[in-house]
Amino acid sequence: MPMKPFFPTGPKPPSRSAARNAALVNQLATPGLGSLMAGRWIAGIGQLVLAVAGFGLVVVWFAEVMIQYYGQVFSDAPTRPVGWIGETGALLFVASWFWSLVTSLSLLRQAAGEESENSKPAPPEPDPPPKLK
Repeated sequence: MPMKPFFPTGPKPPSRSAARNAALVNQLATPGLGSLMAGRWIAGIGQLVLAVAGFGLVVVWFAEVMIQYYGQVFSDAPTRPVGWIGETGALLFVASWFWSLVTSLSLLRQAAGEESENSKPAPPEPDPPPKLK
């Protein structure tokens, strides 16, 4: 007996409100989280990994800068250039944000297209046959 596929025609398209909410979460909260909410697993995981890696690098850069500043306050410790860590982290985070922007626009466009297909007017019903006397 053949098995039924999990998604016979792919995941169902999101409703307009679900697409809007996913886009808002993607753009204003965490890149990738809204994509996961909408069922775009590959894009969502990729965006989330990029965002977390970028944020992590920015935190590492900030910690390195603070360690160097405190080292200069209490002694004349030499400084090392660490700006590239922050720049790389910011670049990764911005890349994840733009990727989630593209996914959000795709979700909104798909939801609007599905809504317009579903809102097409039904064909008119034929007139009933005339009654004979």
